[in-house]
Amino acid sequence: MAIRIRNPTLSLLLPILFFCYSTLLLSTATSSPDPIRARADLLRKQLTDLSYVSSLYAGSSRKLSLETSKQSRLFSNLSQNFSTLLSSNPPQDMSTFERDARALISSSRALISSSKDSFDPQLKIQRLKDAIFAANEQLTKAKKSGAFSSLIAAKSIPKSLHCLAMKLTAERVAHPEKYTDPVQPAPELEDPRLYHYAIFSDNVLAASVVVNSAVKNSKDPSRHVFHVVTDRMNLGAMQVMFRLKEYAGAHIEVKAVEDYKFLNSSYVPVLRQLESANLQRFYFENKLENATKDTTNMKFRNPKYLSMLNHLRFYLPEMYPKLHRILFLDDDVVVQRDLTDLWKIDMDGKVNGAVETCFGSFHRYAQYMNFSHPLIKEKFDPNACGWAYGMNFFDLDAWRKEKCTEQYHYWQNLNENRTLWKLGTLPPGLITYYSTTKPLDKSWHVLGLGYNPSISMEEIKNAAVVHFNGNMKPWLDIAMNQFRPLWAKYVDYDMEFVRRCNFPA
Repeated sequence: MAIRIRNPTLSLLLPILFFCYSTLLLSTATSSPDPIRARADLLRKQLTDLSYVSSLYAGSSRKLSLETSKQSRLFSNLSQNFSTLLSSNPPQDMSTFERDARALISSSRALISSSKDSFDPQLKIQRLKDAIFAANEQLTKAKKSGAFSSLIAAKSIPKSLHCLAMKLTAERVAHPEKYTDPVQPAPELEDPRLYHYAIFSDNVLAASVVVNSAVKNSKDPSRHVFHVVTDRMNLGAMQVMFRLKEYAGAHIEVKAVEDYKFLNSSYVPVLRQLESANLQRFYFENKLENATKDTTNMKFRNPKYLSMLNHLRFYLPEMYPKLHRILFLDDDVVVQRDLTDLWKIDMDGKVNGAVETCFGSFHRYAQYMNFSHPLIKEKFDPNACGWAYGMNFFDLDAWRKEKCTEQYHYWQNLNENRTLWKLGTLPPGLITYYSTTKPLDKSWHVLGLGYNPSISMEEIKNAAVVHFNGNMKPWLDIAMNQFRPLWAKYVDYDMEFVRRCNFPA
């Protein structure tokens, strides 16, 4: 406990007393038994602590005394000057008197103004409040800047990943004959008796990990078909990546989103909305002051949420008209066991098989949509349980029967001004499949490996699919080290192009 020493002389004498007492204790310690030495050490420690504290108080007292004496001297001189000027006879030279009087008035006002803090407690309180407010403003600004920097770190392309895409594209350009698609697609790509997967991604390494993990954990890879869709810029890299190795007989189709001609602005609301100047300004003027206006929904200002690769999931029946069922996988998942049992699930006429994510009051519909809007309030229950995108089993026949794509178009058109929900694909998905979602057992899909370090390894071990949703993607330097090996073990480190780009193992 600190003791305040009000007498500066005592505070200066205390270190001397301590030194003398320490010398005395040291002289007797050599011949004293251990209990006495222990007591001496304890007293020495207390004296040391008090010496440091008293020294600090002494310094502060001297500083305060100097400031007080300086103020006293200034006010004393000022009072003397006033007395001299007021007691003088009527001035002979009015201009000199006026000049001296005005100078004295100016200096006295300045001194009184600067000394108010020492004498006005109300002003001291107000100044303290102002300082606290300014500190809070700086803290808020720092938090916004930190959140923005975190978002940039999460969404930026690492050098090694960019290198891989460039080298694969260069290989495609150098040897086009090796990677040309056959004129007639393989019949397996449309065979509804096989197990079909949809993967939509512009990340060549992430897409390959999804396929690698699914193939390596399947009992019969030859019965699995992977439909990989990317954008035109990454098409060449994807084609090379999936032609450079065999996948144990699994069938892989690589296409660009531009190959689906029906996806145009006259049919797709998102593409039509992208033509709006207001929407382009909102999403593509990606300045710090714009991006940090609403930190809660900052991530939704990213233009990727309007990318067709994100919204392709709402067009699966039209993309694959001959299929009855398909499993949608995000590019940040890892498959850990054979998934063919999903095709044996009785969907009970439902369209979407997904793992629910609500617990307590979290991840309910109220968190994703604006229930102050009358349309949302009328149609949906705010306490309805949300579910996860990332591993979704779709019954395409039920989808066509329920006309889910038309429902999606209806709500997406209503939300052009973003009053029903913020951007993203989960809110329109929750709306589109509101009454047509079948809950799956939670062991099928474990989420949070990109933001939650508290997930138990037992839960992860029992999961069919683990999902690195969140900012800490496994291909980034900010990935969580305890989870990254789950993803890294499916990276093709033996591939020449991967070795050249120095991916960390």
